[in-house]
Amino acid sequence: MKIHGQPHRSIEAEHDTRSARIIDQTFLPHQVEWRELRTLEDAAEAIQVMRVRGAPLIGATAAFGLFFALREDASDVALQKAYDILHATRPTAINLRWALDRVKRVVSPYGVEERAEMAWNEALAICEADVATNHAIGEHGLELFRAIQAKKADSSAPLNVMTHCNAGWLATVDWGTAISPIYQAHDAGMKVHVWVSETRPRGQGASLTAFELKEHGVPYTLIVDNNAGHLLQRGLVDVVIVGTDRVTAHGDVANKIGTYLKALAAKAHDVPFYVATPVSTIDWTIADGIREIPIEQRSAREVTHMPGLSAAGVREEVLITPEGTQARNDGFDVTPAALVTALVTEYGVFAANAASLQQLQAKR
Repeated sequence: MKIHGQPHRSIEAEHDTRSARIIDQTFLPHQVEWRELRTLEDAAEAIQVMRVRGAPLIGATAAFGLFFALREDASDVALQKAYDILHATRPTAINLRWALDRVKRVVSPYGVEERAEMAWNEALAICEADVATNHAIGEHGLELFRAIQAKKADSSAPLNVMTHCNAGWLATVDWGTAISPIYQAHDAGMKVHVWVSETRPRGQGASLTAFELKEHGVPYTLIVDNNAGHLLQRGLVDVVIVGTDRVTAHGDVANKIGTYLKALAAKAHDVPFYVATPVSTIDWTIADGIREIPIEQRSAREVTHMPGLSAAGVREEVLITPEGTQARNDGFDVTPAALVTALVTEYGVFAANAASLQQLQAKR
């Protein structure tokens, strides 16, 4: 996608130096800062502190992290150690484990002299596959959007789409998951408007989704998270679409905290609630999302403090609670399958239930 009119990806391979560069998302939306990753520690730190975030991008970054480790030491012991370090950085997003397993499976049969090269090539392949996957998700989502638009009383009015957190190209290598159909609808000339929820406490909607949509020229309106139910109640939302960090084999969905409330409100007001997900984000080993998906507990400081840009143009963090306030900071929640209208994948649209997902598993 584009930044200031120039095409970019969220992670870009530097072939001359065998490194990767990322957009440091902790500086967005006020600064676009590129950061070079050269070591296992660089990749792990970028994932841990959310310089990169979004399940597919986390996976791609981890794949490069394994390459960096194997470039230094390609032994079995070093491979497993690097795998464990990267796997421990973020517990909820399944793409992290998926990408690590994929690289490990590819390189393990080879001798130590060949493993680094194989890992580099596999990291590149994961990135290219992610771009194609997300474009396909967008195509299937666009067809859903067109069908919803055709049923509107005024088909010339914009399609009002609500999303949560950031599931755009900044969360993937390119295109995004839930935002991909929005981009494709806009590019096809369809009138589309996006309700962007701010997504407290880290504000991924306000800082990342709004940044992306502005750069691409897609009309959007930022709302506080607690405004979502009100807009759904008033008939101002035609469809809700979100991304996900993990989907169970029975269709439960883990996504950024606050997603569950939007799903409940959408169900109450008969508004379709779609989840855009690559098949790599489905965890076929678990069935009950509430009991089995680990929920990341993040720093209380993200809740008690808020970063921003001062009038002088300086990035600052301010305390917004009484000193010493305790805060709980669950990074994700789980939306039960019964609240999900359907899953939008690269293979098409599937119901969020075990039987439908078994059919999907057979296709991959």
